[in-house]
Amino acid sequence: MSVPVITVDGPGGAGKGTLCYSLGSQLGWHMLDSGALYRVTALAALEDEIPLSDDDAVAELARHLKLSFVPAAEGLTQVLLDGRDISLAIRSESCSAAASKVAAMGEVRAALLARQRQMAVAPGLVADGRDMGTVVFPDAPLKIFLTASARARAERRHRQLMAKGESVTLARLLETIEERDARDRNRAESPLVPANDALVIDSTGISADSVLDTVLQEARLRELVS
Repeated sequence: MSVPVITVDGPGGAGKGTLCYSLGSQLGWHMLDSGALYRVTALAALEDEIPLSDDDAVAELARHLKLSFVPAAEGLTQVLLDGRDISLAIRSESCSAAASKVAAMGEVRAALLARQRQMAVAPGLVADGRDMGTVVFPDAPLKIFLTASARARAERRHRQLMAKGESVTLARLLETIEERDARDRNRAESPLVPANDALVIDSTGISADSVLDTVLQEARLRELVS
């Protein structure tokens, strides 16, 4: 692979986004949030009243999304659909649940695969997702599988939502996360599993800085960075 890629896979809430942003910032590499692609597709389908059970219609929608990612203040990325800022809308719990269903569709995954691979450009790419190391970039020189207990992930998500003023119970979040985990792991297309050569990191009880240090050390050992 001519352009170095670090893939970061794992379940939602394990800290993948934080890790990928920190890696991209430190290395000066591009970033791919594959989950955002599925969230945008899900949001567009919901807005167009396309049934999430209609694989063909959702896949056709995915092929023609007018989507762009724009750097914003404080290290955030603005997500634009047809020029409209949907950064907050795609992070809602309803959109997250819909995105998990959309991501299980083989036709949709195929429609978005080429778009993801085109993002591997110099000087390098940090790719965040569920199947970055197993399907999208199987030849990546460094693959990370970041996980954490369902309870820890639910507590993190609960704190985030409460900070945004959204009212949701921890018990409901835990139930939602466990359901999503089961759906992601058992789906026929690109199930959530570590790549055979992935470095598995459990972030339960470990700081984000410690996770970052571990990954950077591994990247240096593999001579991806100096």
